[in-house]
Amino acid sequence: MMRYTTVIFDLDGTLLNTLDDLAASVNYAMERAGFPKRTLEEVRRFVGNGVRVLIRRSVPEGTSDKDYTAAYNYFTAHYAENCRNMTGPYDGIDEMLRELKRLGIKTAIVSNKIDFAVKALRDEFFADTVQAAVGDSEDTPNKPAPDMVYKALDELGSKAGECVYVGDTDVDLETAANAGMDCISVSWGFRSRAELEGYGAGMIADTAEDVLRYIEG
Repeated sequence: MMRYTTVIFDLDGTLLNTLDDLAASVNYAMERAGFPKRTLEEVRRFVGNGVRVLIRRSVPEGTSDKDYTAAYNYFTAHYAENCRNMTGPYDGIDEMLRELKRLGIKTAIVSNKIDFAVKALRDEFFADTVQAAVGDSEDTPNKPAPDMVYKALDELGSKAGECVYVGDTDVDLETAANAGMDCISVSWGFRSRAELEGYGAGMIADTAEDVLRYIEG
């Protein structure tokens, strides 16, 4: 008997390595808005709380609301057309998802990424293995609020007590706690194992196979 019936996955840094495409769109936005570009490592640190926060962290301190909005709009327009250029699943992800499907475990993606991009990337890479995808929208508070997770659970017909959340940041740990579920933290994403340990992560997976072992109990 499986330990969980349902798995909710974060997207960026968990299922997909999206960092290069995110950085490219950030720097397109910075250049168009007349701001200095950001390094890959800076963008890695800025990711986790959604696009609005990503752009707020990327623009110089003291940027006006007008210039911030312009940079945000440049980013979203560019990313909509370029979110799949350099993005792909991490090692072992496809095999892990196929095994979860074989075991009859329900899966969903919940991400602070813009909803259209979450759904487009799910359709591109995981259409056959992930049943639901929920991204940032005006009507639902972002993670670490639990609302997006509950939205996915409703779509799947699952309950929080039978679900585990899988993510790569402190935001994901907070989200799982707020939603009343366990969390598996993955060390291959946008935060290191040492950082995850510092956040108090109890289950840390270094490979996709480790995630399966935690789920199977």
